[in-house]
Formats: sequence, C-alpha cells, structure tokens
Amino acid sequence: IYLIFSLLGYYIHTEVKSAVGRADAVCVTDEAVYVFEFKVDSSAEAALRQIDDRGYMIPFRNETGKKLVKVGVNISSSTRSLDDWLVEYGA
Repeated sequence: IYLIFSLLGYYIHTEVKSAVGRADAVCVTDEAVYVFEFKVDSSAEAALRQIDDRGYMIPFRNETGKKLVKVGVNISSSTRSLDDWLVEYGA
C-alpha cells in the first residue's frame, strides 16, 4: 500500500499513533483522509471496529472540507491475498 500511494504521488503515514493504539496507515489528500487498518486471518469488520474503538479518526475530524474514509482490510495467510475489505465514509 505504501509503495502504491507513493508512486501515485501521495504521502502515506504508517503506524500513526493515537491515544490507545496505532493506525496501520493514513493517507491525507486534498479531498480526503483515508485511515487503513489491516488484519490477517480476521475480518474487514474487525478492522473497521478497531478504527472506531481506538479513535484513529479523531485527529482528522477538523480537516475542513475533507471526506473521512475508513478502510478495513483482511488478508488471508493461506492464500496470501486480500480476503475481504470494507470502506466506510464519515467519522
């Protein structure tokens, strides 16, 4: 993910600290703030729940005019591929 965003000209922050944890990745663009949480052999729902439970979006709520986007991703260790992902808009 880091390489893809970098090649597209976006700066992506990794392991972004919050009061109770670290978001796996955060990308701030002119239009939106994307917060990514990755899980292995779990679920995309669990990843989204962690973004909410640990308040990863809170520091970005004051980004005037920007969409807030949560992206939960689950990776399968057996197939070594994306198993599931969900996107939610809003804080």
